[in-house]
Formats: sequence, structure tokens, C-alpha cells
Amino acid sequence: MARPQDTSHRVPWNDLIWPLAVAETVVWAGFYYVFPALLPYWEAEFGWSKAALAGAFTVGLIATASAAPLAGRVVDAGHGRVMMTTATVTGAGLVASIALVTHVWHFYAIWLGLGFCMAGCLYEPCFALVTRIMGTDAKRGITVITLFAGLAGTVAFPLAYAMSDAFGWRTAVLAFGGLALGVAAPLMAYAGRGLGNVVATVPAHDPETSRRSGRLLQNPTFWFLAIAFASIAFNHGMIITHMLPILADRGMGAEAAAIAAAMVGPMQVAGRLAMMSVERHMSTVMVCGLTFIFMTIAAAALMGAEHITVLIVVFVILQGAGYGVTSITRPVVTAELLGRENFGAVSGALSMAPMGAFAVAPILAALFWAWGGYDLVIGIAFITCWVGGAALILAVRAHRKNA
Repeated sequence: MARPQDTSHRVPWNDLIWPLAVAETVVWAGFYYVFPALLPYWEAEFGWSKAALAGAFTVGLIATASAAPLAGRVVDAGHGRVMMTTATVTGAGLVASIALVTHVWHFYAIWLGLGFCMAGCLYEPCFALVTRIMGTDAKRGITVITLFAGLAGTVAFPLAYAMSDAFGWRTAVLAFGGLALGVAAPLMAYAGRGLGNVVATVPAHDPETSRRSGRLLQNPTFWFLAIAFASIAFNHGMIITHMLPILADRGMGAEAAAIAAAMVGPMQVAGRLAMMSVERHMSTVMVCGLTFIFMTIAAAALMGAEHITVLIVVFVILQGAGYGVTSITRPVVTAELLGRENFGAVSGALSMAPMGAFAVAPILAALFWAWGGYDLVIGIAFITCWVGGAALILAVRAHRKNA
């Protein structure tokens, strides 16, 4: 099989990585974190049930998961820049239009559209584009982008809280939409400007590799990875979407809860920096395994925080740091265990599992809350980490067996 040519020294960092880093921070804040940040305000404003509101987010995330393979193929075809820019512009308009919502079906329709936009501009297509360009050196670019974008929650929660309290939540969504349109969209377009001068490092077409890609769904490594990444996504999807009410249930006030939620982002960055410091001594797969351990402990700390408030600090550190490194380890581990041939399509197909799990997490968490309160939600989050860790071990064993 043809080996990828190392062209990392010719990658235009200033025209690719840095613009994408800022753009991803803005779109994650404006398209994704805007939901958990404004959920309490919408619940108070509309009077709709927690499950009804979470259902709209779930519909959007299902749309994101279903469109992910197509988005990956668009990147493989060389149209990633156009897709990401268009998705950002469209998403900005949809976020702003939340201010006009009067009926629940309006809310659902907007989040359905936003789901497709997120499929076209968030991490999956961005990392597929970086991998297409940087090949085996993509980890460096992905790390830089995630270090910045890890602060998206830190931007979203305080901004939503401050603007909603001062001017109302409608002004907040207009601000998020304006940032996406005025900052993220131009940077998405700018980031692709130099791509025509860079030789893509995707391996040359090889018939045998293509046949292996066609048998992807028959590969046990694929399915074990899907379970592993879906488990951790389900855990974080339940926790982050309901974080403000969960923290309120633990006895925290609204302002303190907003601050704690905002600190998850810096902890994600801290986790990624810690990963960079140990990557010479630990494999990416091993770091990925530590993620499940950290998030298991985080869930246990959150459970105990009702009685020992200081455990909230432990939860924020480990939940943020643990989940933070997955944005780096997931594409890298996928490439190491499943190969880089047609990486956009492979990554898109694999991402359907974690995206689907993330999609159903908000509404299932709302249902679990209705049945057994947030203690039940946290307990299920604890169990999913054990399941995911076991699946990762099985994925590595399957890969070694078939190597």
C-alpha cells in the first residue's frame, strides 16, 4: 500500500489550524453549548416539560449523527471548506431565529436544522479535513484546535447567564448567532484559502485497502470502538446537557452552578495539555483508556457532592479533563486501529455511534430524572463508563488479532 507522504512542514498553520481553532470555539459555543446554557431560561419561559425541551436537542443531534457519513464523504471529495462555511452561516441564522419561537414545533424545527448544520461544521468534518491534509501528523493540528475549542463551554455558560440576566435570553441567542456569522463563518472560509497549495497526505488508492473499507461493518474492532465511544458520549451527553439542574439538585445556587459548568471547559483544555506532556511515555490508546477511569470517578464524586460539596470540584476536574482528551484520542485511535484510507468516510461512519448516543442522552436523562431523580441519571452515567472501558479493551484485542 502506498504510504502517505509527510508534508507536515508545508502545512499552512496560520491559514488552516489557527483559524479553525477560533472558528470551532465559536460554533461549539453558539450551536451546541447554547442549549444547556439556556435550558433553565427556556423551561421558565415556555413552561414546556424538561423532556419536551430535551427532545428538541435530541432531534437535532440525531440529525447530526445521520448526516455525519455524508459530511465525511464531502470532505474526502475536497469540498470541506465550502460545506463548513455554508453550515456555519446557516446555523447562525437558525440560532438567532430561536428568539422568534412561540410554539414547540418551531423549537423542534430549528433544532432539526441546526443538527444538520452541526454535522457540517463541528469536530468531525474539521478533524477529517485536518487528517486529509496533515496525514500522520494530524494529531498536532487536532490538539491545537481542541485546546482552543475546549473553552467553548467557558464562553457559552457565562455569556448566556450574563446576557440573559441583563437583557433576556432572546438577546443571548441573537448574540450567539451574530458571533457565528461574523467571526466563525469568515474564519471557516479563510481557513481553506491555502488548501489548494497543499498536497493532501491521504494514502494512494489501493484495491485491497478499499476492499477492507467495504467490509468495515464486519470488522469487530469497528463495533467495539463504536460501543466505547458511544458509552462515553452518552455519559457526557447526559451530564453536560442537564448540568445546571443537576448542580442545583446538589444544592448549588444558579450563579455558582454557572461558574462550575463554565469551568468544565478549562478542565478539558487542562486534560489535553496533560496529554501532550505524557504522550511520549504513553500511547494514545492508553490515554483513551484513562478517560473512562477519570469519568467513572467523576460520576462517583458527583453522586457524593450532595453531602460533601467540595466533591463538585473533583467532578468538574475529572469530567472535564477526561472528556476533553477524547476529542483528540477518538480520531487518532480510529486512524490507528481502522486505518487512514478514506478516513473521512470511516470516521463519519464510526461517529454515528457516539453522536447517536449523545443525541438520545438528553431526553433519556430527562426520563431517568422523572423516574428516579438525578441520582439515577448519575448512576447510569457511572455504569456507562465501565461498559465503554471494557469495549475499548476488546477493540484493541480484536485489532491485534486481525493485524
